[in-house]
Amino acid sequence: MRHITKAALLIAALGLAACNNPDRYGQGGYGDGTGGSGFGAGGVGTTGLGDPNDPKSLAYFQQRVGDRVLFAVDQHTLSAEGRTILAGQAQWLNANPQYAVIVEGHADEQGTREYNLALGARRASAAQDYLISQGVSAGRVRTISYGKERPIEVCSSEECYAKNRRAVTVLSVGAGS
Repeated sequence: MRHITKAALLIAALGLAACNNPDRYGQGGYGDGTGGSGFGAGGVGTTGLGDPNDPKSLAYFQQRVGDRVLFAVDQHTLSAEGRTILAGQAQWLNANPQYAVIVEGHADEQGTREYNLALGARRASAAQDYLISQGVSAGRVRTISYGKERPIEVCSSEECYAKNRRAVTVLSVGAGS
């Protein structure tokens, strides 16, 4: 019965991830000094994710802790800001062991599909390695690369490209170990 429940939750999460929220960045975008907070995973709003004031809710994780880190062009090295966000994620995950995570690696639209899939994988692995170094059990963290296949902005400017160079930590119920 546990597998059916997990499958139903996964299907529901994937269905929500397919939704598009045009105001997913809130007011001010990435330059607002929030360290990535206020942005929903994959553009999903916080409806149904709990109260953003409840430290155990998914909405709190997305809005207050921050669910994504950004990368420089052609880089997979974590910035100081990225390490700070991931340290907060690790602290939250260690306090909430019922959640497992999938770290999604993404790239901007420049370059080939193959190059960007590999770059996205390196970005996801960098975030995964940092979470594990901060005490999150390796069994709770998986990675996937989408390369340039799932942009959050479709554009031809550096401002847009910068938003697509990211690793997003997506929560799921049921820790791996």
